[in-house]
Amino acid sequence: MYAVNFFVYKIDHLARKPALCYRKNMERKRADIIADAIEELIFEGTFEDGDRLDEVQLAERFEVSRTPIREALQRLILSGLVEQIPRRGVFVRQPGPVELIEMFEVMAELEAICARLAASRVSDTALAKLRAINDRCKAATAAQDADGNYHENDHFHATLYAQTDNAFLEQECLRLQRRLRPFRRLQLRWRGRMAQSVAEHDAILDAIEAGDGNQAAQLLRQHVAVQGEKFHRLMSSLKPAAE
Repeated sequence: MYAVNFFVYKIDHLARKPALCYRKNMERKRADIIADAIEELIFEGTFEDGDRLDEVQLAERFEVSRTPIREALQRLILSGLVEQIPRRGVFVRQPGPVELIEMFEVMAELEAICARLAASRVSDTALAKLRAINDRCKAATAAQDADGNYHENDHFHATLYAQTDNAFLEQECLRLQRRLRPFRRLQLRWRGRMAQSVAEHDAILDAIEAGDGNQAAQLLRQHVAVQGEKFHRLMSSLKPAAE
C-alpha cells in the first residue's frame, strides 16, 4: 500500500529516483504526479497492454480520492498511452513499433518546420528565453534529475513552436507532443541522453540565432527522429511492458 506521503517518497520508489527530485516538484498538481507514476507502472510492466485501470483500485493504491485519479487518467488518455472505451473503462494501450516510429517521423518533420520558420521570425527576447530554458535543462542534467530535465525540455520545445508565428502549426505540434510525451520522457532516462539533448539544443539555437533555417531544421529533425540505435534503445526500454 502506498502511503499518503508518496508525493515525497513512494512515487520515488516507483520511479527509483531520489526523493529530493520530487520535493522540488511539489508545486505540480497531484493528478500530474499520479499520471507520471502510472506511466512508470506501465513501462515497468506492472500494468500491461490491455489491462483495465480501475479508478477505485488506483485510488486505494495512492490513498487519494477518485477525483485526481480521473484527472490523471484523462492526461494519459490525451497522451494516447491509455484509451477510454465507453461503458467499459480505461485500458492500457501501448502503440506498436510501426505506429511509434511513424509518430516520431511526423514529429521530427513538424519540428523541423518550426526551426526553419523560427530562424527568420524569432525575437531576441524569445531567443534569450529559449537559452534560459536550456540552461535549466543543463542544471537538471548536472543534478541527474531526469524528471526536471524532462519538464524543462518539454517547455523548450513548446516555446520553440510558438516562435513560428503559425498558430495552426503550433497547435499540431502540441497535440503530437502530448501523444509522444511518455516516450520522449523515457528517452531522457537513457545513460548520457540528457547531456546529449542539451548540447543538441545549443546547436539548434546557434543555427536559429544565425538565421540559418535549413541548418536549424536539419539539426532539430535529427534531435527528434527515432531511428537506428535510438529506435533500438526505445524498443528495448519498452520490452518489459510488452512481455
